[in-house]
Amino acid sequence: MSAIKIRTEFETLFMPDLDAAFNLARLLTRNAHDAEDVVQEAYLKAWRAFSGFRGGASRPWLLTILRNTAFTWLRQNRARSDRAEYNEELHVSDGATPEAESFEQERARALERCVSDLPSDFREAIVLREMEELSYQEIAEITGVPRGTVMSRLSRARARLAECLKYSVGKSLLAEGSPQ
Repeated sequence: MSAIKIRTEFETLFMPDLDAAFNLARLLTRNAHDAEDVVQEAYLKAWRAFSGFRGGASRPWLLTILRNTAFTWLRQNRARSDRAEYNEELHVSDGATPEAESFEQERARALERCVSDLPSDFREAIVLREMEELSYQEIAEITGVPRGTVMSRLSRARARLAECLKYSVGKSLLAEGSPQ
């Protein structure tokens, strides 16, 4: 097979998953700039290993490589991975009223904070299922755990998120109602 044909096949299979790879990397590294590095390294590893790809579902294969790359990166760069990140989307106006905008920004920050506070295995499961809309089986393949474990992690992650969000909303309402 020619190099051009191989490259075209690789791009056809894996480039549609670039956003999913970035989302997972960002939530694992907790930083967009670091996620870009992890995604680039994962795609490079996938390219190098492409000759070993035997067909089937390409997304789980790629996200497994990305996950392993992210964990390796985190071990090597743990201190850097805990930096706070400026999220421009939370600070840009979309024309809503200041009150509505403030409420939406607080909800988004609370959700991001609650997801970020989850243990990594719960965070990974919730991101793959809710954001990337992968099946339980695909998540099991990516993470290397049984399907039942995926379901258990998702259940626990959802319960923790609900509790965290309930606490965050209650805390916000108390702050808004208290005199300044």
